[in-house]
Amino acid sequence: MTTSASLTGKVALVTGAGRGIGQQIALRLAAEGANVVVHFSGSEAGAGDTVDRIATAGGRAIRVRADISSRAEVAQLFDAIDREFARLDIVVNSAGVSGGGSLEDLDEDQLEWMLGVNLRGPLYIASHAAKRLGEGGRIINLSSSLGEFPMAGSGIYSATKVAIKSFTESWARELGRKGVTVNTVIPGATAPGMMDKAPAETRRFFEQASPFGRIGTAGEIAEVVAFLASPQASWVSGAHILANGAAST
Repeated sequence: MTTSASLTGKVALVTGAGRGIGQQIALRLAAEGANVVVHFSGSEAGAGDTVDRIATAGGRAIRVRADISSRAEVAQLFDAIDREFARLDIVVNSAGVSGGGSLEDLDEDQLEWMLGVNLRGPLYIASHAAKRLGEGGRIINLSSSLGEFPMAGSGIYSATKVAIKSFTESWARELGRKGVTVNTVIPGATAPGMMDKAPAETRRFFEQASPFGRIGTAGEIAEVVAFLASPQASWVSGAHILANGAAST
C-alpha cells in the first residue's frame, strides 16, 4: 500500500473501529500518519487488535469504549480525546447496527436500538466534534446502499441511513465557514463488515447485483474515506459517494 503520510500530526476519531469497515478505516488513516482514537462499544478485543496493529506499524492509537446512543458517554469519549491529544482533526462516523422485520410486526426495542446508534450516535459525535474541528477538519459519515435501494423489511435501517445524507448536507453548510468539510460514503455489500454473517444465498444475491460479480471489501471503502480525509479533498463537501461496484441494489 502506497502512503504519502498526508495526515501526519492529525488526530482521527473512528467510531466502530473494532471490526469491519471501521477497523480498516482506522488502519488506513494511521498508515497516512494520523493518530487514531479507536472507538468501540462491544468489540473490545477487536479494538485492541486495531490499536496493536497501528502500534506495530509505528503509529499511535488509543481505544475508548462508549455507547454512542448515550450523549453522556459520548461526552466522556471526547473528554478522553482532549486528555490524550488536546486536538481533533478528522471524525469518521462508521459505527452502525442493522436489523429488519416486517412492518406489521414492528419491534419497538429494535427501533430504539437502531435510532440510537445509527441516528442519534452520529449526531452526538458531530455535535461534540463541531466544537473542536477547525480549518482543514473533516467529518466523514458512512451511510448504506440500503438507503439508496431499500428492500422489504429494511425500512427502519434504510431510513436511518437516508437521514445521514441530510446530516451531511446540513453540516457541510454549517461548518464550511470554519473550513471543515463534511461528506458521506455509501458502501454497498461489504466484507469484512455486515455481510460477514449473511447467509450464502444473501451474499450471492449481492454479488450478482454488481457487474463485477462480487461484493466490496472493507479496504476499498477505507480508501475512499482516506481520500476524503486528505488535503486533496479540500473542495469536496456535502457530497455523497456511492461505493458499491455499480450494484443495482
